[in-house]
Amino acid sequence: MNDDILNDVRTLIITRMGKYKGEIVRGTMLEKDLGMTGDDAYEFLLEFSEKFNVKVSEFEFMKYFFPEGDSLFPSIVRFFTGKRNPKQGELTVGDLEKAVIAGRLDEEVIKK
Repeated sequence: MNDDILNDVRTLIITRMGKYKGEIVRGTMLEKDLGMTGDDAYEFLLEFSEKFNVKVSEFEFMKYFFPEGDSLFPSIVRFFTGKRNPKQGELTVGDLEKAVIAGRLDEEVIKK
């Protein structure tokens, strides 16, 4: 991969989200580790797209991020109804790095 791109992505994350308690590495998950959800994640991805000229129109946002406030109550409802969690994956810093290299963020890039 490309350490310069990784460092630029880290800088954007820290600028947007503030300091993170640990080291931001390729495996750092945006939602689970950094706490990005809902509107914050959406706005971050738009800023990411503009800064790095990455096309995000094919990115399936709801597969990777819960809406803001979707934590306790929806989790209880899913537990009692037996419905699975609608989120299907975790977007990582490494995925963002791959997106910068590819010029787009979509399933094909993420799964590489």
